[in-house]
Amino acid sequence: MRLHSFFKKPYAVVTLGALIAFLVTFGLRRGGQLEFLELTAYDQFVLVTPKIRAEDSRITVIEVTEADIQAIGKWPLTDAVIARGVAILAAAKPRAIGIDIYRDIQVPPGTDAYNRMFRDNPLIIGIMTVGDTGVAPPAVIKGTPQAAFGDIVIDPGGVVRRGLLFLDDGATSYTSLALTLATLYLEPEGISLQPDSLNPQHIKLGRTTIVPLEENDGGYRKADAGGYQLLLDFKSTGVPLRTYTYSDLLSGKIPTSAIADRIILIGVNSQSVKDHFFTPLSRGGEEQLLSGIQLHGQITSQLLRFALDGAEPFKVPTETQKSIWMLLWGVAGAVIGFRTHSARRFALFIVTGMLCLTGFDYLAFIQSWWLPLVPPGLSFFASAGMVNAYITGMEKKERAMLMQLFSKSVSKEIADMIWEQRDDFLDNGRPRSRKLTATIFFSDIRGFTSVSEKMDPQELLDWLNTYMELMIRLVLKHGGVIDNFVGDAIKADFGVPLPRRTDKEIQADAINAVTCALAMEKEMFHLNKMWGEKGLPGMAIRVGIFSGQVVAGLLGSNQRLKFTTIGDTVNIASRLESFDKDFAGDAVCRILIGSTTLDLLGGRFLTEKIGEASLKGKEETITIHRVLGENLSGPDIS
Repeated sequence: MRLHSFFKKPYAVVTLGALIAFLVTFGLRRGGQLEFLELTAYDQFVLVTPKIRAEDSRITVIEVTEADIQAIGKWPLTDAVIARGVAILAAAKPRAIGIDIYRDIQVPPGTDAYNRMFRDNPLIIGIMTVGDTGVAPPAVIKGTPQAAFGDIVIDPGGVVRRGLLFLDDGATSYTSLALTLATLYLEPEGISLQPDSLNPQHIKLGRTTIVPLEENDGGYRKADAGGYQLLLDFKSTGVPLRTYTYSDLLSGKIPTSAIADRIILIGVNSQSVKDHFFTPLSRGGEEQLLSGIQLHGQITSQLLRFALDGAEPFKVPTETQKSIWMLLWGVAGAVIGFRTHSARRFALFIVTGMLCLTGFDYLAFIQSWWLPLVPPGLSFFASAGMVNAYITGMEKKERAMLMQLFSKSVSKEIADMIWEQRDDFLDNGRPRSRKLTATIFFSDIRGFTSVSEKMDPQELLDWLNTYMELMIRLVLKHGGVIDNFVGDAIKADFGVPLPRRTDKEIQADAINAVTCALAMEKEMFHLNKMWGEKGLPGMAIRVGIFSGQVVAGLLGSNQRLKFTTIGDTVNIASRLESFDKDFAGDAVCRILIGSTTLDLLGGRFLTEKIGEASLKGKEETITIHRVLGENLSGPDIS
């Protein structure tokens, strides 16, 4: 099989295009070049995902605002101020209190009261960070379950998309503030943190298993997946967590119902104390940042939804599944690229495909599945573009070759028809040779040699070109294909290059050939009159027409190719044209046809039988008929 032929087969082009697009996309993703786009897509999905429209009645946030700091008159808040506020909260019996205010050093006065509040109430949780340069917890709770870390994972670009549940420094394991508060809240519900029965390395809250995020999960590539991480969905942002100021707390303005049996989070939300983060919900501007205390509240709310509300953590496909997903979209793009030749339709299919992919991924995202969007989209677009460019290039070459062969020898309508039916017409990028039924037409100038000897060469060429231009125009007008010129002779084929599939089409070719010959006769009268007025010699032509089987195909070498017809039918038509050159006397156009052509004419023309004759080079005799004109009165029965 020729390579050219192989790379025109749909399965070969589609497979190769999809594979190349997949490998390119796979390489880009593996190198991390697509991570930013994937994370941006994640942000957009989070932004437009329906949010929970009910307040999470399990959490209350108390913020130390800029106004609070000014009213209290000191930052950091003293131990006494914190202890006084926590004492008010503890009296209302919350399930847990998380203090997101770092206290690695004492801030007197009130240090004894501050330490005592931790010792007397194990439901109060303090904050720390993990690592050699981290911030230590308050000394009174160091090394106890009341010390939780508040470290936040920030992706490149400064956006928070992940939450941390556990961390370790190589020697000790630590629990996050959000997870610690969630487990304290769930204890009265009889729910505790358990290992998953299928994989003890995974934790389970209620009936929900939380699978830790790995470095290449979702759109990440070699992300820092240290500790135990989960993706944040921010669904609780539909209605903000119930929030009060610290001044509200100290002045007794917070109702007991907003504290009792809840998780209470105390933290800072102030411009002078920088503790704000960009999230997928942020679209620019300081006012769209989420405070650290609100962020811890969101993570805590998500954990409670896992345990109590049946919410599902985000799931991600495996690397193999991602690859298959990319490859499938690459195949889809390659099919579109192969089948769609119109630029407008191609653009329409590409846009539709991308919308379908985005829509499918979004629906999956709502169901807590984070599927790749950019890699399959890129694979889809790249394969479609490459295959379409390849097919377009091949078609340009084929069209150029076909036009080189036929543009000057057929009418525009036939040329367009050849191109539209090129799949049936071409083989290995070249017109295929085939047997077909056609009507072959030969014409020649009678007595050309004697006339040419009496004329100036330039005058002769002008005289001949005028004739040729008019005759060629008539052939093309009647659906013929100019096959060859031999001196002053014209060979034309009616019924090529596209094979005729019905008897009616074959009959039409014969009728068109004879009609063309009669049109030539009419044109010759006008030409002779014009030449006579210019003092130039007149002209008479002979025409031979025969219908039958021919072989049509390319003849020649790569340097010079020609589409032509060969076979006995061609030979007979040529012999009919040259038969008895002096026959018909002074007729301006003598038209001879064979019986096969006459049978196809259906009595449309007046004819006379010349008789049986042995044509030169032919052993059997041929019945010859002369066409006299159109039959205006009815079928010819001679």
